[in-house]
Amino acid sequence: MKGYYKRPEATAEATAEAIREGWFRSGDLARKDEDGFCYIVDRSKDMIIRGGFNVCPREVEEVLMEHSAVSLVAVIGVPHESHGQEVKAVVVKKAGSGTTKEELAAWAKERLAAYKYPRVVQFVDELPLTSTGKILKRELA
Repeated sequence: MKGYYKRPEATAEATAEAIREGWFRSGDLARKDEDGFCYIVDRSKDMIIRGGFNVCPREVEEVLMEHSAVSLVAVIGVPHESHGQEVKAVVVKKAGSGTTKEELAAWAKERLAAYKYPRVVQFVDELPLTSTGKILKRELA
């Protein structure tokens, strides 16, 4: 809620959209397991819609973080002419890693559904971060 502090217009707009039937809709996406435990899995505003399929960036990020060459990654949706959006991975490689964009995409393809793996991979030296270490995805688009 810090982003709305001393911003009455933004607060009014967010409140009008977020409160429905007495519930505050934060935009968090969650799942509940068979024991009734809830897990936050992503944010609805980060959802990528590729060819009519929903892709949760966090799921793709978690898979890519398992690759030995990946130090940090952010997954975003970028415009695509026929699919609406395409999955893009912005990757910080570990020092000395010789992995290629094609190799990383192929590795992810083996571990994710066909519509989820990133077709676009970009290597960067660092990702933009907030003072608390959160990745600023809006600066990557």
